[in-house]
Amino acid sequence: MLRTRLYLGLLPLVLLLVGTGSYAILVSRHLAGSLQRELVVNYRTVLACQRMRFAATMMTGALTTAQRGDLLKARRDFDEQRSAFTRELMEQSAVAAGTPRIGLIEAVDRAFDDFSSVSNEILKLGGTGSLPAVKESETALYRVLNAIEELTQRDFAAAQTAAAHAGRLAATTERVLLITIASAFLLSLFLAWRLAASLLQPINLLTASAVALGEGDLDRTVPEFSADELGQLARAFNTMAAKLRAYREATVAKVLRTQRTMEATLASAPDPLFVVTGSGETEIRNAAAEQLGRAAQLGDTYPPELQEPLQRVLQTGQHYLPTDYARVLTLRVDREDRHYLPRILAIGDELTQFRGAAIILQDVTKFRLLDDAKTNLVGTVSHELKTPLTSLRMAVYLLLEGNLDGFSPQQRELVEGARDDADRLLRILDNLLDLTRLEAGASTLERTDCDVGTLLDEVAGEVTSYVGTAGQTLAVEVDAATRELPLHVDVARIRHVFLNLLTNASKYSPRGGQVTLRAEEAPGGFVRFAVRDEGPGIPEESVARVFDRFYRAPGQQKPGEGLGLAIAREIVVAHGGSIACANGPDGGAEFHFILPLAPATAEIPAG
Repeated sequence: MLRTRLYLGLLPLVLLLVGTGSYAILVSRHLAGSLQRELVVNYRTVLACQRMRFAATMMTGALTTAQRGDLLKARRDFDEQRSAFTRELMEQSAVAAGTPRIGLIEAVDRAFDDFSSVSNEILKLGGTGSLPAVKESETALYRVLNAIEELTQRDFAAAQTAAAHAGRLAATTERVLLITIASAFLLSLFLAWRLAASLLQPINLLTASAVALGEGDLDRTVPEFSADELGQLARAFNTMAAKLRAYREATVAKVLRTQRTMEATLASAPDPLFVVTGSGETEIRNAAAEQLGRAAQLGDTYPPELQEPLQRVLQTGQHYLPTDYARVLTLRVDREDRHYLPRILAIGDELTQFRGAAIILQDVTKFRLLDDAKTNLVGTVSHELKTPLTSLRMAVYLLLEGNLDGFSPQQRELVEGARDDADRLLRILDNLLDLTRLEAGASTLERTDCDVGTLLDEVAGEVTSYVGTAGQTLAVEVDAATRELPLHVDVARIRHVFLNLLTNASKYSPRGGQVTLRAEEAPGGFVRFAVRDEGPGIPEESVARVFDRFYRAPGQQKPGEGLGLAIAREIVVAHGGSIACANGPDGGAEFHFILPLAPATAEIPAG
């Protein structure tokens, strides 16, 4: 294992350090043991020699005291100093037993015995010994001091020898430690280089393989040098690379299948499709788009009429999905006009950092022709029916204005019913003709400037009596700032929208209820108008269809033809606005629509 390799690699250095430490400990013990004992003993012998010299000298002083006549004191001092000398001499004899030093001790002992004998004889004579006895005493004292000096010199020499030995041992120890330190330094460098070589080589190979793997080279493997942790890491890396290769192969196969599927899907799509980059350049075109480009002479790009909505989609990231035929794009293809409803989808991918849009041109030529035919048929039929219906209505009115004395009550009721039905049919025909003109764009708007407050006041004045007759109240909610907002609209047609919504609200509200007309400023340079009633609301399944022509909610009992809301929608759309409806949380329904402010104050959309 890697830990064992590290331990074994550092073992020589550890052994060197242990050996050096053991040697240093032995030297320290030696210096603190035998050398210290020798120095202490030598020091003590020097002190003992000094005390013996002093005692011998003081014994001579006792003789001098005896000569002055104080024999008692002289004897006491003499015996005390002789005892002190003898005690020190015996201690030195015991210490020096079995050593070369014992000879010097014996010499001191013999010289002291002679000195002690001579001096004792002089004391017995009362300190007045003969001159030869005194000289002999001095000679004996000299021999004692000389023997003590020789012993002292020998002890001093022994101390110097011990000191020299300690110096030599210290110098040797210093050299050994210096050599050991240098060897440890060189050995550590060698071991560090060897361990680094054995550890860094697989790590460097692993690093190189990881870099290659990050660059996409999944075929790079790491050699397995050992069975330790580094070898396990190399095996794990190679296993990971193998799995990545397998995943890459599976991913590439999946990408190829997806690409072929996408290409087949685009090729089989009947509608032209253009994929455009964020800079507006065409990236992909399907077969239908290629064919359209050749037939309509578009070249390698998309129709230029889509440039503005495409830029808006690229900037905002919101889809462009028109639903009305007013946004239909007409192209000349094979000597005939083809109608396409453009659909621009914002697309983006974080992984590939692609940002662009997909332009789908939905071919609505057949639907457009059918719609035109339906509109023309409705307009033609309505126009053709209006003339005879007008004549019939006029005849009925003339008949009612004449003398009906010969008519029975049943006949008169039938004539009046025919008049009401003729009025109703004429009103339906007028609405159909008006709706047809609005859808076809043949009816122009006569726009004038007005403010929100004036428009609401006129509408409220017209509908107040109608609402009041139904036993209801009309509430107008608008703040002072909104009342001053300017509009540029066809007042007559917008008033028609308000009257339709308000009369419907009154029709479905209960007696004693309230109809609310509200206006407020909306974001983007619009004004939002809303009409709210207190009726039963709109069935959920009918909310999305109430603006269709001739649509009536199932089970509806109120009279109507289902054309008023369709006409209102066309009027609002013709003004550049939109209309919708929703049920309120507390009951009732709310119809709301937005109209743009006058161009001087409206915000111009970007793009």
